[in-house]
This record gives sequence, structure tokens and C-alpha cells, in this order.
Amino acid sequence: MKSFAKYITKHLVSFVALVIVLLIINILSFGWTFRSVMTKDYGETSPQKMLPEVATASTIDGTTDEIKLLLESNNIWAMFLNQYGKSVWSVNAPDEIPTNYTIQEVAIFSKGYLKDYPVFVWDTDDGLLVLGYPKDSYTKVIGNYFSIRFIKTVPLFFIGMLLFDLLFLFLAYYTSKQKIIKSTEPIIASVEQLSEGKPVSLNIHGELAEVAVSVNKASRILSRQNEARANWISGVSHDIRTPLSMIMGYAGRIADNETASSSVKEQAKIVQRQSVKIKELIQDLNLVSQLEYEMQPLQKTPVRLSKLLRYYVADLLNTGIPESFTIDIAIAPDAEALMLDCDARLLSRAINNLVQNSINHNPKGCNISLTLSYSDATISLSVADDGVGLSPEKVKELEEKPHYMESTDDRLDLRHGLGLVLVRQIAEVHGGTLNIRNLPYRGYEANLIFTDSILCNQSDCFNS
Repeated sequence: MKSFAKYITKHLVSFVALVIVLLIINILSFGWTFRSVMTKDYGETSPQKMLPEVATASTIDGTTDEIKLLLESNNIWAMFLNQYGKSVWSVNAPDEIPTNYTIQEVAIFSKGYLKDYPVFVWDTDDGLLVLGYPKDSYTKVIGNYFSIRFIKTVPLFFIGMLLFDLLFLFLAYYTSKQKIIKSTEPIIASVEQLSEGKPVSLNIHGELAEVAVSVNKASRILSRQNEARANWISGVSHDIRTPLSMIMGYAGRIADNETASSSVKEQAKIVQRQSVKIKELIQDLNLVSQLEYEMQPLQKTPVRLSKLLRYYVADLLNTGIPESFTIDIAIAPDAEALMLDCDARLLSRAINNLVQNSINHNPKGCNISLTLSYSDATISLSVADDGVGLSPEKVKELEEKPHYMESTDDRLDLRHGLGLVLVRQIAEVHGGTLNIRNLPYRGYEANLIFTDSILCNQSDCFNS
């Protein structure tokens, strides 16, 4: 995409330009800072300037009043040593400075410090001129000297420039990031909608217009594909119903025909059972498709969950379940009056799918428990059993690949995995989630979790 490449190139060029500007600022700042330091510490009052000036105006008998004033105003002291190392005169000299020196002492301090004062000497015809500067003003090395201010300024400068550079780059990065986010956020949101199967329509101009056109085109293609898939599933389901009903009818007649042999009757019953499974599969497939493509309108009404669970368990017991299975219900006291704004038919379907899942995976029987609880603004409706449970691999498979088909025995009793898909979709359309886990000792538990944002009171539904 040329427009997208141009967009990226623009931001790269902008970043390079910012780096160049930053480099120029650093160079200018370095030059200005050290020019200021050098002007002050190596200017008119520096040792290299002061020594010849004071020496010219001084003799063994003393110096001028102008020089004295200059020295005092700059906190510089001076003394003049004769050929015997005796101080014949001094200006502003501290009390701790001796007045007599040996040749060795003169040789030592002339290269460094005198009582921690950085000193500088000038040899004249009459003797030795000594200038002393404040402590911690200069550091001296062999052959040269450096201002303490200079030495302290170097790391401070680089630290300051580093902090400035980091702040500058962060602001540049943040600004650029915000611009990119602002430009690409609609596109990212649209791609997320596309991943959820929702149609999108972007109206973006400028550099990313070409990307927007491509996203819109993909949305139209996906919408047509989804619509075609949903229509195909609906059409096939409708076309299968009539011949399937005929098969079930004929199989039922054969199974009830007293003149037929026992083997024929048994085969007819197998055909009948498998036809029922095919019918249920078609129904599940149709419902999954409708929920997935938002073609299933929700008929939400305030529903008392405890009443819904009791009705379901009573109906299940009345229709009959294998004797090897037992079912019980537990409703927490604080969940007894819970009213949920939901589609009762779909929620009952979800509960039934979970119960049937426990029945299908435990051919030897088990105890099935339905539990309703309310805690921390969360509604939990769980279906658990004490059966064989699920392996970690199976749990992972159900989470990652909910659509599956498996053969359970040599009778080719096929089970489809749409049941849990339906449960998950029913939970999601009600703003909830489905969690599946193995119990610590035996069996497994499936939890339908809802927030109390869809709770209702006894009379009118309200958002909490």
C-alpha cells in the first residue's frame, strides 16, 4: 500500500528531523555553557591574565593601589618573596600563610597548592610574585590548571543535557504515538469488529484512506460470506427436516410393527435414535448460526432464576432420566429472589446442554448438582457432577476448539460439540461468561457467570 508506506515514511522523516534538531540544540548549549564558564574562570581575572598584570605594576617595594583594589575585589591575595624566600609585602593574604620559605618549599607550592590555596607564581628581576586564589576555585595539574567550576560543570552539563534529551525524545515519542493512535485507532477498532464477525464502514481521508478502503472491502466480503453461510445453513436445515421427519416416521412404524423381526425392530430403533440426534444437531447448528451472526432476536423478560431452575429440574425428572443418574439443586439464601433480565428459553437451553453434557460423558451414571449463588456483585449458576471428569487436554480442547465431533462407542454414537458452543454464546449475549474446570477430587463443573448489571427487581427491570 503506497499510502501506508508514505505514512510510515513521513513519521520516520519527522523522527530523524527531531534527532537532528536535538543534536543542534546540544551543540549550541555546549558551546554557550562552556563559553560562559571559560569567560568567567579564564577571563580577565584568570591566573594567566592576572600574573603579568600584577607583576608589571609591582616591585619589591610594593604594588599600586589599583592592583590592590583589583585583587581584593576578586578575592585574590598576593605576596612578594625576595631572593631569600622572605615575604617583603602582601595584599589580602590569609593569616595562615607563612612569611618565610625555603627553596624546596617554594618549588613545591609553585607547582600546586599553599595551605590548600591554588597558587600561581611569576618570576621577576627582584624576586617571586605569588598569587593565591580561593580554595576550591582551581585544580592544578603538572603543566596546566583547570577551574573547579569547569570540572564541576562538565558532569552537570552532560547530566542536564541527557535529561533534556530524554525528555525531548519522550515528548516527541508521546506526541508521535498519540498521532499514530488517533490515526489508526478507528482502523484497529474496525479490525477487531471484523474479527468478531461484525460489519464495519470506515470513512478516513488522507494517508490511511487506502487502508480504510481495504478494510471496508474486507468487511463487505465477510458480510456476504456470513450471510451466505447463514442462509445456506438455514436452507439445508429446512430441506433436511422433511425427509428426516419421514425417516423418523417410517422407523417408528417399523419399530412398532408386531410382524417385524426383533433384529429389524432394533435396527429401526437405532435409526430412530440417530435421526433424533441429527434433528438436534440441525437445531443446534441453526441456533449457533443465528446467535453468531446476530440473527436470533432475544426475548428478554425479568426471570426469577430460582424458579427457572426448579421448573427445569422438575421437568427433567418428569420426562425421566436414567436410573443411574441423580440430580439435586442448591440455591443460596441471598440468591433466592434474584431476578435476571434474560431470554428464559435460551437460558433453559444452556442449562439443559450442560446437564446433558454430564449425562453423555458418564455412561455409568453420576450425581448432577445445580447451584445458584450470589457474591461480590456476581451471579454464579453452576452445573457440576461427580463423574469421570475431563482430562486437562479435553478441557483445553473445549476452550480452544469448541466445535468437535467424537465417536463414543462401536455403535457409532456420534456426539457433536455444539452444545457447549451454544452455552458459551447464550452466556455472551447476556453479558456473561462460561468457565469449565475439573473438580479437585472427581467430576467437572461448568459455571455461567453474570454480573448484577442485568439484575431486575420483582416488578421492573433495572440496571444496578
